[in-house]
Amino acid sequence: MQTTSHLLMIRPVNFSFNEATAINNAFQIAASDGMTQEKALAEFEGLVKVLRDHGVDVTVIDDTPVPYTPDSIFPNNWVSFHQDGVVCLYPMYAANRRLERKPGVLEELGRKFVFKSTLDFSSYEKEGLFLEGTGSMVLDRDNKITYACLSPRTDKKVLQDFCDKMGYRPAVFTSADDNGNPIYHTNVMMCIADKYAVVCLDSLPDDAETKHLAATIKGSGKEIIEITTEQMNHFAGNMLQVHNDKNEKLLVMSSQAYESLTFTQVRRLKAFNRIIHVPLTTIETNGGGSARCMLAEVHLSLIK
Repeated sequence: MQTTSHLLMIRPVNFSFNEATAINNAFQIAASDGMTQEKALAEFEGLVKVLRDHGVDVTVIDDTPVPYTPDSIFPNNWVSFHQDGVVCLYPMYAANRRLERKPGVLEELGRKFVFKSTLDFSSYEKEGLFLEGTGSMVLDRDNKITYACLSPRTDKKVLQDFCDKMGYRPAVFTSADDNGNPIYHTNVMMCIADKYAVVCLDSLPDDAETKHLAATIKGSGKEIIEITTEQMNHFAGNMLQVHNDKNEKLLVMSSQAYESLTFTQVRRLKAFNRIIHVPLTTIETNGGGSARCMLAEVHLSLIK
C-alpha cells in the first residue's frame, strides 16, 4: 500500500543550521537568531498536533543531546520501514548526520512494531557513496518503482543495490535548480501519492529524461500535477500522502508550500485527498527540508 497511518518523528533538542550539509543543499539559509531550537521545536509540535488531530498515529521519540545531531528532525534520510517487516539503514553524506543512526530509536520503535530483518547500506560511506533514504528516493510502493535524481547524496550504485534487494525498478534522472546546481534530494522536487504525482518537470535539464520520467509516472497509472521551479523552491514538492484511522487520505505539507500553490493545483489535489499544512519556516530555512523530510513512514505491523 502506498500510504500508511503510522509515522515516526524525532523531537529535536539541538536543531540548528548544519554547515556540513549546506555544502550541497541550496535550500539551506543560516538564519539563526539565538532562538532556532525553540522555534523549530514549536513548529515540530505543531505538526505533530495537527497530524494526531486528523487521526494519524505519530510515534515521537526524543533526540539525545549527545552525540550532537542538528538534523535529527529529518529521520527519513537514515531509515525506512517496509511492509514485509524490513528496516533499511542508509549511508549519509555528512559525517555528523551518520550519528543520527542511534540504536535507541529503533529499540523504542521495536517495542511497538514488528521488525523482521534489517538491510544496512551504511557501509557504502567507506567508499564515499551515499543514498539518503526516502530523501534520495521517492518510492512508488505499489508499483515498486524508485524515483531518484542523482546528486552527491544519491549514488547510482547504492540505488541499484537497494532496488535489487528490495525488488524495485529504478527510474533515474538528473534535476537542477535555476543556477544549475543538482537538486540535493528527490523528495524536494516530487511526491508520489496513490493516484497522482506532484513533480517539477521543469527542473530536469534533459528533454529525453523529462519525457521518460513523465511516461514512467503515467505508465504507473498516476495523474501528473506539475509544479514550477519557483514553487519547488517553496517546498511544494516536499509533500507526503498518508491516511488516518478512518482510512481517509491526507496530503501533508508546510504552509509555505501550500501558499505557493495556485487555485487550480489546490483544487486538483483536493479531488484526491484533504490537505493539511502547518508553518515550518525555521525548519525549512535552517534545515533546508520541509514537512515530508520530517516524516518517516512506518509500513510495519503493530505488535499484538
